Amino acid sequence: MENLRRKLPPLSSLIPFEAAARLQSFSRAAQELHLTQTAISRQIRSLEENLGVQLFDRKSRGVFLTESGESFRLTVTQALFDIARQAEKLREHRAAPSQVVLSSQLVEAFYLFMPALSGFHQQHPHIELKLHSTLVAIGDDQARFDVAVQTLGRASADHVLLFSAPDDVFPVCSPNYFKTISKWLTLDGLPKCRLLHYESPSQDFVVWDQWLQSVGAGFRVGRQGMCFNSFPVMMQAAVEGHGIALGWGMTTRQMLADGRLVRVLDKRLSMADALGVYKWHANPLSPAARLLVQWLQQLLLDTKPVLELERVSA
Repeated sequence: MENLRRKLPPLSSLIPFEAAARLQSFSRAAQELHLTQTAISRQIRSLEENLGVQLFDRKSRGVFLTESGESFRLTVTQALFDIARQAEKLREHRAAPSQVVLSSQLVEAFYLFMPALSGFHQQHPHIELKLHSTLVAIGDDQARFDVAVQTLGRASADHVLLFSAPDDVFPVCSPNYFKTISKWLTLDGLPKCRLLHYESPSQDFVVWDQWLQSVGAGFRVGRQGMCFNSFPVMMQAAVEGHGIALGWGMTTRQMLADGRLVRVLDKRLSMADALGVYKWHANPLSPAARLLVQWLQQLLLDTKPVLELERVSA
C-alpha cells in the first residue's frame, strides 16, 4: 500500500483535472466545482509537476489537452467512473434489503415453511423473502426463482440440485379418532378404518397401497374410504376426525407437535431422498440465497449447514 501511495499523483487534483479536461476550460471547471480559477490552475500545475509532463497547452483563447494530457484524461475518466459506479452499487445495496425468491410445492409452503419462516426472518431481518408456491414442477414452470424445493424425481430441467433431504411417510389421525380405534387397531385392521386418500396429479406421491406394500402388508385397499383432490383438505379432514391419512414427516411436524394429529401404528416408509433443493441453473447463488440454503439445511436435515456452497455457486 505504501508503494502504491508513492506512485499515485495527488488524488485531490484528479477531479479538477477531469473537469478542466472535459470542459476545456479552467474557468468553467472552477464554476462546476465551486472553486476559484486560481485554485483550479494551482491543482493542475501541481499535477503536472508530479507527473513531469505538460497536460494542457495554455493559449489566449483557452486551454487544450496535450497528447499526454489526452492519454491521462482517458485513464482518469475511466477510473473515476468505475469508482462512482461501484460506490453507487454499494449505496443501493445498503439502502435496499436483499431479496431472494424461494419456490416451493404448495404442500411444503403451507405446512412446512409458513410455520417456520418466522425463524428465518428473526435470523435474517435484512433479507426480503418471496415465497412462490406452485403445483407445477420447476422443470415445467417458467417462474424465476433463486432457490426451489420440490419432491426429488420431479422434472427439474437443468436446474442444479444442491442437496436432498430424507422424509418419512406414516399414518396419522386426530386424537379423538385414535381413541375410537386404538384398542383394536393393528396393521391388518387398517381396512376396518376410514382411510383418507389424496388423488395427486403427480405420480411421485405415495398412496396407501404403495405404503402398505413397503411395510409388508399382505393386502391392498385401493380407494376405499374418502378421496380428496387437495392435500390440505385431506389433512384438515384428518384433523377433524374423519379418518386416517398418510402424512409426511416434514408436513405433519407442526400438527404432531401441537397435538392436532397423532401417529397411528409404529410403521413408516423411510425415503432417503424425498425432497430436493435446487438453484436456478443460470444464476450463481447470491449472499442472501446462500443464507436461505443454509437455513433450509437446518430445517430439512435437522442439523447444522454442511453444504460447501462454493462448489455450487456457479
